[in-house]
Amino acid sequence: MTSSPQLAEQIKRQAHALGFELAGIAAPEPSPVATAAYQSWLAAGHHEPMAYMARPDRVTRALDPAAILPQVRSVLAVGKNYFTGHLPPELKDDPSRGLFASYAWGADYHQVLTARLERLRAQLAEDLGRAVGARVYVDTGPMLERDLAERAGLGFIGRNSMLIHPRWGSWLFLGEILLDLDLPPDEPDRAGTCGRCTRCLTACPTDAFPAPYVLDARRCISTLTIEMKGPMPTALRPLIGNRVFGCDICNEVCPYNQRFARPSDDPDLTPDPNRVAPPLLDLIALDEARFAARFGGSAVTRTRRRGLLRNVCVALGNWGSPQALPALRKALADEEPLIRGHAAWALGCVTEVAARVALDAALPHEPDPWVRREIAAALEGGTAPVVVPSLG
Repeated sequence: MTSSPQLAEQIKRQAHALGFELAGIAAPEPSPVATAAYQSWLAAGHHEPMAYMARPDRVTRALDPAAILPQVRSVLAVGKNYFTGHLPPELKDDPSRGLFASYAWGADYHQVLTARLERLRAQLAEDLGRAVGARVYVDTGPMLERDLAERAGLGFIGRNSMLIHPRWGSWLFLGEILLDLDLPPDEPDRAGTCGRCTRCLTACPTDAFPAPYVLDARRCISTLTIEMKGPMPTALRPLIGNRVFGCDICNEVCPYNQRFARPSDDPDLTPDPNRVAPPLLDLIALDEARFAARFGGSAVTRTRRRGLLRNVCVALGNWGSPQALPALRKALADEEPLIRGHAAWALGCVTEVAARVALDAALPHEPDPWVRREIAAALEGGTAPVVVPSLG
Protein backbone atom coordinates (compact mmCIF):
# COMPACT_ATOMS: atom_id res chain seq x y z
CA MET A 1 0.00 0.00 0.00
CA THR A 2 1.52 3.35 -0.96
CA SER A 3 0.78 6.93 -0.05
CA SER A 4 2.34 10.37 -0.33
CA PRO A 5 4.18 12.99 1.71
CA GLN A 6 1.00 15.05 1.52
CA LEU A 7 -0.90 12.35 3.41
CA ALA A 8 1.80 12.23 6.06
CA GLU A 9 1.51 15.99 6.58
CA GLN A 10 -2.27 15.73 6.71
CA ILE A 11 -2.08 13.06 9.42
CA LYS A 12 0.29 15.18 11.48
CA ARG A 13 -1.98 18.21 11.13
CA GLN A 14 -4.91 16.12 12.34
CA ALA A 15 -2.84 14.97 15.33
CA HIS A 16 -2.06 18.59 16.21
CA ALA A 17 -5.77 19.45 15.90
CA LEU A 18 -6.53 16.72 18.46
CA GLY A 19 -4.26 18.40 20.99
CA PHE A 20 -0.92 16.67 20.43
CA GLU A 21 1.83 19.28 20.45
CA LEU A 22 4.24 16.92 18.68
CA ALA A 23 3.69 14.48 15.82
CA GLY A 24 6.06 12.69 13.48
CA ILE A 25 6.46 9.60 11.30
CA ALA A 26 8.99 6.82 11.88
CA ALA A 27 9.80 3.49 10.28
CA PRO A 28 8.45 0.65 12.46
CA GLU A 29 11.72 -1.21 13.04
CA PRO A 30 13.67 -0.03 16.11
CA SER A 31 17.16 1.32 15.61
CA PRO A 32 20.11 -1.05 16.16
CA VAL A 33 21.26 1.15 19.05
CA ALA A 34 17.86 0.94 20.76
CA THR A 35 17.66 -2.81 20.16
CA ALA A 36 21.06 -3.41 21.71
CA ALA A 37 20.31 -1.13 24.67
CA TYR A 38 17.00 -2.87 25.33
CA GLN A 39 18.53 -6.33 25.22
CA SER A 40 21.38 -5.25 27.49
CA TRP A 41 18.92 -3.66 29.92
CA LEU A 42 16.93 -6.88 30.17
CA ALA A 43 20.06 -9.02 30.50
CA ALA A 44 21.22 -6.88 33.44
CA GLY A 45 17.90 -7.39 35.21
CA HIS A 46 17.19 -3.67 35.25
CA HIS A 47 13.58 -4.29 34.27
CA GLU A 48 12.65 -6.01 37.51
CA PRO A 49 10.19 -6.13 39.16
CA MET A 50 8.41 -5.71 35.83
CA ALA A 51 9.08 -9.32 34.89
CA TYR A 52 6.51 -9.21 32.09
CA MET A 53 8.88 -7.04 30.07
CA ALA A 54 11.23 -9.98 29.61
CA ARG A 55 8.59 -12.44 28.37
CA PRO A 56 9.76 -13.84 25.01
CA ASP A 57 6.51 -12.90 23.25
CA ARG A 58 6.75 -9.32 24.49
CA VAL A 59 10.41 -8.98 23.52
CA THR A 60 9.59 -10.29 20.04
CA ARG A 61 6.84 -7.72 19.57
CA ALA A 62 8.95 -4.88 20.95
CA LEU A 63 11.75 -5.61 18.49
CA ASP A 64 9.49 -6.47 15.55
CA PRO A 65 6.26 -4.43 15.32
CA ALA A 66 5.21 -6.66 12.42
CA ALA A 67 4.54 -9.29 15.08
CA ILE A 68 1.78 -6.93 16.27
CA LEU A 69 0.51 -5.71 12.91
CA PRO A 70 1.90 -7.85 10.06
CA GLN A 71 1.16 -5.20 7.42
CA VAL A 72 2.76 -2.31 9.35
CA ARG A 73 4.69 0.10 7.12
CA SER A 74 5.03 3.22 9.28
CA VAL A 75 4.30 4.58 12.75
CA LEU A 76 2.80 7.89 13.75
CA ALA A 77 4.42 9.00 17.02
CA VAL A 78 2.82 11.77 19.06
CA GLY A 79 3.77 13.76 22.12
CA LYS A 80 1.37 15.47 24.53
CA ASN A 81 2.52 18.15 26.99
CA TYR A 82 1.24 17.50 30.51
CA PHE A 83 3.21 19.97 32.60
CA THR A 84 1.01 21.09 35.49
CA GLY A 85 3.12 23.94 36.82
CA HIS A 86 5.23 23.81 39.95
CA LEU A 87 3.84 22.59 43.24
CA PRO A 88 3.82 25.41 45.83
CA PRO A 89 6.65 25.00 48.38
CA GLU A 90 4.20 24.91 51.28
CA LEU A 91 2.82 21.68 49.80
CA LYS A 92 5.94 20.18 48.26
CA ASP A 93 8.06 20.63 51.37
CA ASP A 94 5.45 19.43 53.87
CA PRO A 95 6.39 15.89 55.00
CA SER A 96 2.85 15.30 56.25
CA ARG A 97 1.55 15.32 52.67
CA GLY A 98 1.80 12.61 50.02
CA LEU A 99 3.42 13.55 46.74
CA PHE A 100 1.96 12.15 43.52
CA ALA A 101 3.70 12.37 40.15
CA SER A 102 2.01 15.26 38.40
CA TYR A 103 0.85 13.13 35.46
CA ALA A 104 -1.53 11.41 37.89
CA TRP A 105 -3.21 14.59 39.15
CA GLY A 106 -5.87 14.49 36.45
CA ALA A 107 -7.73 11.91 34.38
CA ASP A 108 -5.96 8.74 33.29
CA TYR A 109 -3.90 9.80 30.29
CA HIS A 110 -4.06 6.30 28.83
CA GLN A 111 -7.79 6.67 28.33
CA VAL A 112 -7.76 10.33 27.24
CA LEU A 113 -5.05 9.99 24.62
CA THR A 114 -6.07 6.55 23.38
CA ALA A 115 -9.53 7.93 22.60
CA ARG A 116 -7.98 10.77 20.60
CA LEU A 117 -5.74 8.48 18.61
CA GLU A 118 -8.69 6.19 17.90
CA ARG A 119 -10.55 9.23 16.56
CA LEU A 120 -7.57 10.00 14.36
CA ARG A 121 -7.53 6.44 13.07
CA ALA A 122 -11.25 6.59 12.28
CA GLN A 123 -10.82 9.95 10.55
CA LEU A 124 -7.99 8.57 8.43
CA ALA A 125 -10.12 5.63 7.29
CA GLU A 126 -12.95 8.03 6.43
CA ASP A 127 -10.62 10.32 4.48
CA LEU A 128 -9.19 7.41 2.49
CA GLY A 129 -12.57 5.79 1.99
CA ARG A 130 -11.38 2.37 3.11
CA ALA A 131 -10.29 0.42 6.15
CA VAL A 132 -6.82 1.19 7.44
CA GLY A 133 -4.73 -1.44 9.18
CA ALA A 134 -3.71 0.19 12.44
CA ARG A 135 -2.97 -0.37 16.13
CA VAL A 136 -3.08 2.35 18.77
CA TYR A 137 -0.85 2.42 21.86
CA VAL A 138 -0.44 4.90 24.68
CA ASP A 139 2.16 3.47 27.05
CA THR A 140 0.28 0.19 27.03
CA GLY A 141 1.96 -2.07 24.49
CA PRO A 142 5.33 -3.69 23.83
CA MET A 143 6.71 -0.68 21.97
CA LEU A 144 10.12 0.96 22.28
CA GLU A 145 8.21 4.21 22.19
CA ARG A 146 11.02 6.60 23.09
CA ASP A 147 13.10 5.21 20.25
CA LEU A 148 10.12 5.62 17.93
CA ALA A 149 9.55 9.17 19.12
CA GLU A 150 13.22 10.04 18.72
CA ARG A 151 13.35 8.64 15.19
CA ALA A 152 10.12 10.51 14.35
CA GLY A 153 11.80 13.80 15.23
CA LEU A 154 10.01 14.41 18.54
CA GLY A 155 13.20 14.95 20.54
CA PHE A 156 16.31 13.22 21.84
CA ILE A 157 16.96 10.73 24.63
CA GLY A 158 18.44 12.38 27.71
CA ARG A 159 20.78 10.96 30.31
CA ASN A 160 17.77 10.10 32.46
CA SER A 161 16.48 7.91 29.57
CA MET A 162 13.55 10.31 29.02
CA LEU A 163 12.60 11.81 25.67
CA ILE A 164 13.43 15.53 25.72
CA HIS A 165 12.17 18.02 23.17
CA PRO A 166 14.47 21.06 22.85
CA ARG A 167 11.51 23.46 23.01
CA TRP A 168 9.06 21.54 25.19
CA GLY A 169 11.23 19.63 27.62
CA SER A 170 10.31 16.16 28.86
CA TRP A 171 6.88 16.59 30.43
CA LEU A 172 5.45 14.56 27.57
CA PHE A 173 3.03 11.69 27.19
CA LEU A 174 3.88 9.52 24.19
CA GLY A 175 1.59 7.53 21.93
CA GLU A 176 1.72 5.69 18.62
CA ILE A 177 -0.40 4.43 15.78
CA LEU A 178 1.02 1.55 13.78
CA LEU A 179 -0.16 2.01 10.19
CA ASP A 180 -0.21 -0.06 7.01
CA LEU A 181 0.64 3.09 5.03
CA ASP A 182 4.00 3.76 3.41
CA LEU A 183 4.51 7.21 4.90
CA PRO A 184 7.90 8.93 4.57
CA PRO A 185 9.71 9.10 7.92
CA ASP A 186 10.68 12.40 9.51
CA GLU A 187 14.27 13.30 10.26
CA PRO A 188 15.45 12.63 13.83
CA ASP A 189 16.60 15.53 15.97
CA ARG A 190 20.37 15.72 15.52
CA ALA A 191 20.94 18.89 17.54
CA GLY A 192 19.47 18.07 20.95
CA THR A 193 21.91 17.12 23.66
CA CYS A 194 22.34 17.10 27.43
CA GLY A 195 25.78 18.61 27.00
CA ARG A 196 27.70 18.12 30.23
CA CYS A 197 24.64 18.26 32.45
CA THR A 198 24.22 15.41 34.95
CA ARG A 199 21.63 17.00 37.27
CA CYS A 200 19.14 14.16 36.84
CA LEU A 201 21.75 11.54 37.70
CA THR A 202 22.90 13.25 40.88
CA ALA A 203 19.43 14.32 42.05
CA CYS A 204 17.95 10.81 42.13
CA PRO A 205 17.51 9.91 45.83
CA THR A 206 17.74 6.16 45.23
CA ASP A 207 20.71 6.22 42.82
CA ALA A 208 18.63 4.60 40.08
CA PHE A 209 21.05 5.47 37.25
CA PRO A 210 24.03 3.09 37.25
CA ALA A 211 25.27 4.89 34.14
CA PRO A 212 24.09 7.75 31.91
CA TYR A 213 21.11 6.71 29.75
CA VAL A 214 20.57 3.58 31.87
CA LEU A 215 17.74 3.31 34.42
CA ASP A 216 17.75 0.52 36.98
CA ALA A 217 14.02 0.19 37.53
CA ARG A 218 14.65 -1.83 40.69
CA ARG A 219 15.70 1.39 42.38
CA CYS A 220 13.44 3.86 40.58
CA ILE A 221 10.86 5.50 42.85
CA SER A 222 8.23 5.30 40.13
CA THR A 223 8.72 1.55 39.85
CA LEU A 224 8.89 1.04 43.59
CA THR A 225 5.66 2.93 44.26
CA ILE A 226 3.65 1.84 41.21
CA GLU A 227 4.91 -1.31 39.52
CA MET A 228 6.23 -3.23 42.53
CA LYS A 229 3.45 -5.39 43.94
CA GLY A 230 5.11 -6.79 47.06
CA PRO A 231 7.13 -5.35 49.93
CA MET A 232 9.27 -2.31 49.24
CA PRO A 233 13.00 -3.02 49.78
CA THR A 234 13.74 -1.97 53.34
CA ALA A 235 16.92 -0.03 52.65
CA LEU A 236 15.19 2.08 50.01
CA ARG A 237 12.20 3.05 52.16
CA PRO A 238 13.89 6.02 53.89
CA LEU A 239 14.93 7.35 50.47
CA ILE A 240 11.35 7.50 49.20
CA GLY A 241 10.49 10.43 51.46
CA ASN A 242 6.80 11.26 51.10
CA ARG A 243 6.42 10.20 47.47
CA VAL A 244 3.44 7.88 47.38
CA PHE A 245 2.86 7.52 43.62
CA GLY A 246 5.64 8.02 41.12
CA CYS A 247 8.41 10.60 41.06
CA ASP A 248 9.10 13.80 39.13
CA ILE A 249 12.61 14.58 40.34
CA CYS A 250 14.53 13.95 37.11
CA ASN A 251 11.98 16.08 35.27
CA GLU A 252 12.05 18.86 37.84
CA VAL A 253 15.82 19.34 37.74
CA CYS A 254 16.19 19.17 33.94
CA PRO A 255 17.32 22.55 32.54
CA TYR A 256 15.17 22.04 29.43
CA ASN A 257 12.10 21.83 31.64
CA GLN A 258 13.14 24.75 33.79
CA ARG A 259 13.55 26.91 30.72
CA PHE A 260 10.93 25.71 28.25
CA ALA A 261 8.15 23.85 30.10
CA ARG A 262 4.74 25.44 29.60
CA PRO A 263 1.70 24.48 31.69
CA SER A 264 -0.85 22.46 29.74
CA ASP A 265 -4.24 24.05 29.18
CA ASP A 266 -5.86 20.81 28.04
CA PRO A 267 -9.27 20.61 29.77
CA ASP A 268 -9.23 16.80 29.71
CA LEU A 269 -6.06 16.75 31.83
CA THR A 270 -7.01 19.39 34.41
CA PRO A 271 -5.62 18.45 37.84
CA ASP A 272 -8.04 17.33 40.54
CA PRO A 273 -7.25 19.29 43.74
CA ASN A 274 -7.88 16.15 45.79
CA ARG A 275 -4.92 14.46 44.10
CA VAL A 276 -2.39 17.26 44.57
CA ALA A 277 -0.30 16.52 47.69
CA PRO A 278 -3.15 15.41 49.99
CA PRO A 279 -2.50 14.85 53.72
CA LEU A 280 -1.04 11.43 54.44
CA LEU A 281 -3.50 10.95 57.29
CA ASP A 282 -6.36 11.34 54.82
CA LEU A 283 -4.85 8.75 52.50
CA ILE A 284 -4.13 6.12 55.15
CA ALA A 285 -7.80 6.26 56.16
CA LEU A 286 -9.09 5.22 52.73
CA ASP A 287 -11.08 2.03 52.54
CA GLU A 288 -11.81 0.35 49.21
CA ALA A 289 -14.91 2.41 48.51
CA ARG A 290 -13.29 5.74 49.32
CA PHE A 291 -10.17 4.81 47.35
CA ALA A 292 -12.33 4.10 44.30
CA ALA A 293 -14.31 7.31 44.76
CA ARG A 294 -11.20 9.45 45.14
CA PHE A 295 -8.99 7.96 42.45
CA GLY A 296 -11.42 6.35 40.01
CA GLY A 297 -10.65 7.41 36.45
CA SER A 298 -7.05 8.27 37.30
CA ALA A 299 -3.78 6.42 36.81
CA VAL A 300 -3.55 5.93 40.60
CA THR A 301 -5.90 2.95 40.38
CA ARG A 302 -2.96 1.01 38.94
CA THR A 303 -1.54 0.52 42.44
CA ARG A 304 -4.90 -0.51 43.93
CA ARG A 305 -5.61 0.45 47.50
CA ARG A 306 -3.08 -1.93 49.03
CA GLY A 307 -0.23 -0.58 46.92
CA LEU A 308 -1.02 3.06 47.61
CA LEU A 309 -1.45 2.52 51.35
CA ARG A 310 1.81 0.55 51.44
CA ASN A 311 3.48 3.66 50.05
CA VAL A 312 1.59 5.91 52.44
CA CYS A 313 2.83 3.84 55.39
CA VAL A 314 6.41 4.32 54.20
CA ALA A 315 5.82 8.06 53.90
CA LEU A 316 4.30 8.15 57.40
CA GLY A 317 7.37 6.37 58.73
CA ASN A 318 9.62 8.90 57.06
CA TRP A 319 7.53 11.71 58.55
CA GLY A 320 7.98 10.05 61.95
CA SER A 321 5.38 12.19 63.68
CA PRO A 322 3.46 11.03 66.76
CA GLN A 323 0.39 12.44 64.97
CA ALA A 324 0.46 9.34 62.77
CA LEU A 325 0.24 6.87 65.66
CA PRO A 326 -3.54 6.35 65.72
CA ALA A 327 -3.66 5.83 61.95
CA LEU A 328 -0.70 3.46 61.97
CA ARG A 329 -2.15 1.41 64.83
CA LYS A 330 -5.29 1.00 62.75
CA ALA A 331 -3.26 0.11 59.64
CA LEU A 332 -1.45 -2.54 61.68
CA ALA A 333 -4.79 -4.36 61.79
CA ASP A 334 -5.67 -3.87 58.12
CA GLU A 335 -6.92 -6.93 56.23
CA GLU A 336 -4.04 -6.58 53.75
CA PRO A 337 -0.72 -8.08 54.98
CA LEU A 338 1.17 -5.71 52.67
CA ILE A 339 -0.27 -2.72 54.54
CA ARG A 340 0.20 -4.27 57.98
CA GLY A 341 3.87 -5.00 57.34
CA HIS A 342 4.68 -1.48 56.17
CA ALA A 343 2.65 -0.01 59.02
CA ALA A 344 4.88 -1.99 61.36
CA TRP A 345 7.97 -0.52 59.73
CA ALA A 346 6.50 2.97 60.02
CA LEU A 347 5.71 2.46 63.71
CA GLY A 348 9.32 1.47 64.20
CA CYS A 349 10.29 4.90 62.87
CA VAL A 350 8.21 6.70 65.51
CA THR A 351 10.12 7.17 68.76
CA GLU A 352 7.08 7.34 71.03
CA VAL A 353 6.63 4.52 73.55
CA ALA A 354 3.08 4.07 72.25
CA ALA A 355 4.49 2.85 68.94
CA ARG A 356 6.36 0.02 70.64
CA VAL A 357 3.31 -0.84 72.72
CA ALA A 358 1.27 -1.21 69.52
CA LEU A 359 3.90 -3.45 67.94
CA ASP A 360 4.21 -5.60 71.08
CA ALA A 361 0.44 -6.05 71.18
CA ALA A 362 0.18 -6.99 67.51
CA LEU A 363 3.03 -9.51 67.30
CA PRO A 364 1.38 -12.50 69.10
CA HIS A 365 -1.76 -12.25 66.98
CA GLU A 366 -0.18 -11.66 63.55
CA PRO A 367 -0.82 -14.67 61.25
CA ASP A 368 1.47 -13.67 58.35
CA PRO A 369 5.15 -14.72 58.66
CA TRP A 370 6.50 -11.75 56.70
CA VAL A 371 4.47 -9.27 58.75
CA ARG A 372 5.75 -10.89 61.95
CA ARG A 373 9.29 -10.38 60.71
CA GLU A 374 8.53 -6.73 59.99
CA ILE A 375 7.09 -6.27 63.48
CA ALA A 376 10.05 -8.00 65.08
CA ALA A 377 12.51 -5.90 63.10
CA ALA A 378 10.68 -2.72 64.08
CA LEU A 379 10.80 -3.74 67.74
CA GLU A 380 14.52 -4.44 67.47
CA GLY A 381 15.13 -1.13 65.78
CA GLY A 382 16.54 -2.97 62.78
CA THR A 383 15.15 -3.93 59.39
CA ALA A 384 13.36 -6.96 58.05
CA PRO A 385 15.37 -9.12 55.60
CA VAL A 386 14.17 -7.83 52.24
CA VAL A 387 16.82 -8.07 49.51
CA VAL A 388 17.85 -4.81 47.87
CA PRO A 389 19.26 -5.18 44.33
CA SER A 390 22.77 -3.97 43.74
CA LEU A 391 23.74 -1.53 41.02
CA GLY A 392 26.76 -3.66 40.24
